[in-house]
Amino acid sequence: MNDEKRTRETQDELPAEAAPTFDPATLREAALAARAWPLEEARKLLARVEKNPPEKGHVLFETGYGPSGLPHIGTFGEVARTSMVRHAFETISDLPTRLVAFSDDMDALRKVPLNVPNREEMEQYLGLPLTRVPDPFGAHRSFGEHNNARLRAFLDQFGFDYEFASATEYYRSGRFDEMLLTALERFDEIMAVMLPTLGEERRRTYSPFLPISPKTGRVLQVPTLERNVAKGTIVYQEPDGEKVEIPVTGGHVKMQWKPDWGMRWAALGVDYEMHGKDLIPSAQISSKIARILGRTPPLLFTYELFLDEGGQKISKSKGTGLSMEDWLRYASPESLQLFMYQKPKTAKRLHFGVIPKAMDEYHQHLRAYPAQEPKAKLANPVWHIHRGRPPRSTMTVSYQMLLNLASVAGAGDKETLWGFIRRYDPDASPETHPDLDRAAEYAVRYFRDFVAPKRRFRLPEGKERAALEDLKARLEALDTADPADPEELQSLVFAVGKAHGFEPMRDWFKALYEVLLGASQGPRFGGFIALYGVENTGRLIGRALAGELAAGQETGAAGGQETG
Repeated sequence: MNDEKRTRETQDELPAEAAPTFDPATLREAALAARAWPLEEARKLLARVEKNPPEKGHVLFETGYGPSGLPHIGTFGEVARTSMVRHAFETISDLPTRLVAFSDDMDALRKVPLNVPNREEMEQYLGLPLTRVPDPFGAHRSFGEHNNARLRAFLDQFGFDYEFASATEYYRSGRFDEMLLTALERFDEIMAVMLPTLGEERRRTYSPFLPISPKTGRVLQVPTLERNVAKGTIVYQEPDGEKVEIPVTGGHVKMQWKPDWGMRWAALGVDYEMHGKDLIPSAQISSKIARILGRTPPLLFTYELFLDEGGQKISKSKGTGLSMEDWLRYASPESLQLFMYQKPKTAKRLHFGVIPKAMDEYHQHLRAYPAQEPKAKLANPVWHIHRGRPPRSTMTVSYQMLLNLASVAGAGDKETLWGFIRRYDPDASPETHPDLDRAAEYAVRYFRDFVAPKRRFRLPEGKERAALEDLKARLEALDTADPADPEELQSLVFAVGKAHGFEPMRDWFKALYEVLLGASQGPRFGGFIALYGVENTGRLIGRALAGELAAGQETGAAGGQETG
């Protein structure tokens, strides 16, 4: 049985959603042994909390967000990965858990992002807390609230179980007051940690407390002149020279971000948090500050940073890399979660070119899951993506194959692709194969935006022409009344290449891709012929031999075949 037919037949035997296939005891035993990084992290956390059970009665996971720019895909990745660890922990422990997505929206606007409207107008608000900067998009009361709303909308779209927390709300409501007063009391110890990390000039003006000016509303980077622990106040000097005494509680000050991070861990009792590799020194400092404040810092997980196509770090302010909207325009949410799951400690380039591979790999994992042993199931990414209940895949044609089909068919909509899919798999429909239906729509968009502009058809050279004429003749000799078998077609294509002396054989397939598809790489060609149709493929070869494909790319008319 060929791979494509096996996929269709085995998928039809699966239930709509794969329920857990092992009892709780077996599940826990497998979770304690499976070598999946979320489970490895969960086991570390369990060992920690078993030694020192949290007084608050639950295990607190936290993710941080700096809303100085629009939410980007790295922010989503942190929540997705933390959620995977949380679910893994819940599998091996009966302790209740919470996940807080914390926004540092009381931070000052230090520079205007490049990807927002009305940039010149925003310059006047530099130095104000983000929740006091007017929203340049005009949708919310402040820029901070706008970015918070964007973050929450996307996290909600993915169904994450989390609690949103705003620094502005926590400072103003008094949630941090007790720990802020402790920080005031232990001011000198915090300064002893911070000053060695600063340059000489910065040391002269540094204070872990940033007053919010009652005159201008701006966050002030000024030294603390006096401290009154009994009153819970500090004295600082305004830019106009006036000395002002304000309490450190009630939202009158915020802490510098490294002390703030440690203070937040101490105040909330955070047990687990992730951060990027670039924040390792900051996390070490914040951990020291949490200990100064009398609390144990959380178990930390360091992940590598995403890079753009050029290998540079993704920038929120410059808008480089992919946004969540970008990915979801061309692929499923689950494929994005798979990308986040894979090798979090390895730097990965995040650009449009990785999307098709992620789509296909996700469904490969999904198809493998039902037949796996418990330990292997828990090492499968889809168990972590779907919180232990992966659905069945209805993707009977790969995403890469759909892209190639869209290319040769000049598909402008998914219905064009369905014309081919129905002939290839008569039992498939948008209703019975929703994964495939969505993928067809994604593929048309991806083809239009990324594949079509880069296609470069060429004329066959040397022995390539004779081999293509031979392949065309052999296809025309087939009995098209019977369903095409991808493996038999693959053998036929291979035999033609061998008969015409291609060595290595990849040169033959490379020629097929460049001449017929306008690309240097392509699908397993037998499967492509089965999907596109034997007769259509013969006509496609005829057009290539006549020079129509190479000529058509000048006018954008290289595609456009019958669905047959």
